[in-house]
Amino acid sequence: MRYRVQDKAFSIGDDSWIEDERGARVFLLDGKMLPVSQTYELKDDTGEVLLTIRRKIVALRETMVVERDGGAVAKVHKKVRLVRDRFCVDLRGGEEWTVTGDFLGKEYEVVRDSDDVRVALVSRKWLRLRDTYTVDVSQGFDVPLVLAAAVAIDALARDEPDR
Repeated sequence: MRYRVQDKAFSIGDDSWIEDERGARVFLLDGKMLPVSQTYELKDDTGEVLLTIRRKIVALRETMVVERDGGAVAKVHKKVRLVRDRFCVDLRGGEEWTVTGDFLGKEYEVVRDSDDVRVALVSRKWLRLRDTYTVDVSQGFDVPLVLAAAVAIDALARDEPDR
């Protein structure tokens, strides 16, 4: 299923709807104004908080933690490689997703490491709106978790010191 995400959600304090491919509002990305951390809540269309996406304050490398019901379900961080950088999503339970592509241009792929199955494809190329991108979530994956990982990757990629 394809979802449309607006970049304006990354201004802390702004809210942004995530729409499905039919244009229905299905998730609300709520940016929180907190003095010491960058935090977003992913809510369903009734306002219930599904996931919280929070920048980890003290970490060896920049990390965003995705929480469900008060517990961490994923950690998103940059993985530095000699050839090219990539992001890694470490899921509770040991599963890992590798993210490769153009992060600032929002053209990247998320793949499950254990079997090389595509989790999602993030792209801006199908849209005319400059501040919007799509996240195509493969069938069988936790849609809110995949969307939260994409939000975390976008937040981390925006804050790169050399950008």
